[in-house]
Amino acid sequence: MADLITLGWRERLALPQLGIGVLKAKLDTGARSSSLHVDTLETFQRAGATWLRFTMHAGRRQPLEICCEAPALDRRAVTDTGGRRTERWFIRSEVQLAGQRFSVDINLTDRRHMLFPLLLGRSALSGRFAVDPARSYTQPRPLTAATDLR
Repeated sequence: MADLITLGWRERLALPQLGIGVLKAKLDTGARSSSLHVDTLETFQRAGATWLRFTMHAGRRQPLEICCEAPALDRRAVTDTGGRRTERWFIRSEVQLAGQRFSVDINLTDRRHMLFPLLLGRSALSGRFAVDPARSYTQPRPLTAATDLR
């Protein structure tokens, strides 16, 4: 554990494959999976595979709609903090955080009433990072050419 990078409970990261250069995320060791806010979501077929097209708004000062497409990884049941189980679509996307790039399975859901558009769960954090709940924004903003969503 000594060689793990310690992050705060909230950090800025990038999802470069989705064209998102900076996004605020809550790091939640109590949640198994990671969840990304989407406003709209539709499925379509491309080359015989199921793909997902989705939009999201982020940034309180300058709301910006981002349109993304990704191959569907799976559709799984997820239990939320209230104990409700829902079926959610999952994608796999690269995350850039603390100078590292790694792939994460992310479910797509409506998080409009949450403070953070992305929740990074323990499956994504395990073996890479430790989380100190007394700290916030310990890392510099990711340097990418993708869209900046504060």
